Amino acid sequence: MAIRLGGHGLPVGSDDPYAFARAHRAFGYGAAYVPEVSISDTQRLGDIEKAFAAEDVVLAEIGIWRNLIDPDPAERKIQLAYAAERLAIADAVGAGCAVSFIGSFAAGTRYGLDPRNLGPEMFDAAVETARYLIDTVKPKRAKFALEMMQATIPDSVDSYVELINAISRPMFAAHIDPVNLVMTPRTYFNTGRLIRECFDKLGPWIVSCHAKDITLHDEAALHLDEVQIGEGNLDYRTYLGELDRLPREVPLMLEHLDGPAYATGRDRIFAVGDEIGIAFAVRP
Repeated sequence: MAIRLGGHGLPVGSDDPYAFARAHRAFGYGAAYVPEVSISDTQRLGDIEKAFAAEDVVLAEIGIWRNLIDPDPAERKIQLAYAAERLAIADAVGAGCAVSFIGSFAAGTRYGLDPRNLGPEMFDAAVETARYLIDTVKPKRAKFALEMMQATIPDSVDSYVELINAISRPMFAAHIDPVNLVMTPRTYFNTGRLIRECFDKLGPWIVSCHAKDITLHDEAALHLDEVQIGEGNLDYRTYLGELDRLPREVPLMLEHLDGPAYATGRDRIFAVGDEIGIAFAVRP
């Protein structure tokens, strides 16, 4: 099954959905992040869905990226309302998912460090939050998913499986970003094994994936940095192979690059696919 690559970095100066969708296909993207839109703008919501469908570009995901468990009740209410709107938007345009990190118990941060973020209190908060959003919005098409993170759950494949089982909602899904789970040299030097574990254990629930890379520095204190595709140690041969094995199309979305760097990342992923005989739904 052909892989749908998507991302940012498009050379288009218009927010018209039809022009934006055409630009995605011309750039070689078969998937897209949902363009900015309000849930009250029904005309634009409809145009976004129609425009991308006309170009055969799948709307992969919309980001939330807020602290959904903020310790300040008033602030948490604001962030949950924002998250509910984003999930509703994803559902309205037929996107695969709305995705967010769960947040942090550290006040005034989005995902700041706090030892409680990895404990039972966080697990219970994540379950309650996911259920609340899904039960409030009642999406019919878009799933709600949580980003894998280093210092808050889900911080491992097994913790993600545990969350899925505890949340127990068919509209909760898995979002894969293996770079976020590379936290030790043992994992860094065998990212293929990590990727295979992600797909073996989470395969039925995977709805969208992120594409980036990571490098480990030769320093006494462990230091890892996110880098351009192909300049780190993520095993993209295994990553693309596992995506290709899935029985359905799951988008792979480039992120955290600047301008022309998206074209470089795109081309490097296409090159790996060409080396191992994997097709992409759209090419430039």
